[in-house]
Amino acid sequence: MGNGKLTMSDETQNRDGKELSISPRHVAMIMDGNGRWARQRGLPRLAGHEAGTETVRRVMNYCRDAGVRYLTLYAFSTENWSRPLEEVTGLMTLLGTFIRKHEEELIEKQVRLRVIGNRADIPAPLMAEIERIERTTAHFERQVIIALSYSGRSELVRAVRKIAERVRDGSLAPESVDEGVVAAHLDAPDVPDPDLIVRTSGEMRVSNFLLWQCAYSEFHVTPVLWPDFGEKDFTEALEAFAKRSRRFGGV
Repeated sequence: MGNGKLTMSDETQNRDGKELSISPRHVAMIMDGNGRWARQRGLPRLAGHEAGTETVRRVMNYCRDAGVRYLTLYAFSTENWSRPLEEVTGLMTLLGTFIRKHEEELIEKQVRLRVIGNRADIPAPLMAEIERIERTTAHFERQVIIALSYSGRSELVRAVRKIAERVRDGSLAPESVDEGVVAAHLDAPDVPDPDLIVRTSGEMRVSNFLLWQCAYSEFHVTPVLWPDFGEKDFTEALEAFAKRSRRFGGV
């Protein structure tokens, strides 16, 4: 991700059949509220994460129906490693289960799965499974990108280190480093920047997510907790996006 302006997908229809004049090509989701959802029901936090995996499946289908080509999901931040060990272990297990459960569906619907983030942090068995499915689905055009052990700052640090290595070995001149070079060294440089970033649970912050890529993204915040996020909420986000005037700094 790192290429500013985007070409939008074709016109789509909302749940009532009304045409939306413009639809985002790339939607990114900050999936927030699993813990609160569980607490409101007197359940353990992991139950909220389990309910949240069903929302992921629904949102993948919503995006397909709306013509969204890229969906990025903020699944686990680098800061999340500080959570209780039981919760972290449960989250990693849930992710592995979700990937295995939906592997055939990804292939059937021709969706490419990929992961961005610090792969070295991810448990080796889970990472091996992710990489296997990444290879299996690599030729598909539509993509679901999971941000796992991810933070925008750490991604930029990784990019800077790659650039510094190229400068040191002489393959890149310091004066040649520009925005394009930085973008080319991000975790997924071939993926266009998100047009629309949706955050659930009502929190008004980016939480270290896609800091470089979100420069001209439109934001939509909903008070709905992630496990309750449904088709109506997704359609409202698309309708809000369609009303925006995107000038990218121009007039």
